[in-house]
Amino acid sequence: MSVRREIPEYDGIYFITITCSQWLHLFDLSNGYEEVYKWFDHLKGKGHLIAGYVIMPNHIHALIAFRNTQGVSINSMIGEGKRFMSYGIVRRLKEKNDQEVLARLSALVNATDRKRGKRHEVFEPSFDWKECRSNKFIDQKLDYIHENPCRGVWNLANEDKEYIHSSAKYYETGEQGVYLITNYSELEDIDLTKTL
Repeated sequence: MSVRREIPEYDGIYFITITCSQWLHLFDLSNGYEEVYKWFDHLKGKGHLIAGYVIMPNHIHALIAFRNTQGVSINSMIGEGKRFMSYGIVRRLKEKNDQEVLARLSALVNATDRKRGKRHEVFEPSFDWKECRSNKFIDQKLDYIHENPCRGVWNLANEDKEYIHSSAKYYETGEQGVYLITNYSELEDIDLTKTL
């Protein structure tokens, strides 16, 4: 379970997990995987680097190298990304006329947020993060996220490199998948404390 903790740094490599409200399979139900890729593009446009990811039907794991955010907290950037993805997922659910899921997401909005105009609670309010300070730790996290689609109840692919919404194919074969990432070994040569 994730808790509200502020990331104290303004740069660094972080393993981030974002979970859909009540573990609903919202990426699958809305076919909203593209919304995550749009958020990744936004981060890249600000100079940050995506070094690994998996988008599951109800959560995201990502390995993100944040360059100096110039005083904007990484938590704020992730919160902005969650809002950005939420709008896209709700739009897609409306296009599909999935009133049942929209009503469920609406019922999850607390009174304070509802007064501020929030209509749907797409993601859990907090997210989980771990700072990555060694290649060994990064390897462990990449193994974990890449195996996710093949483990437990999921069975989304026979082999991790076959799951389309993951960086596993790149790390196993060298061939970029659906979304182009930066190999984490390249991060050693990048000074993340400097802005672009």
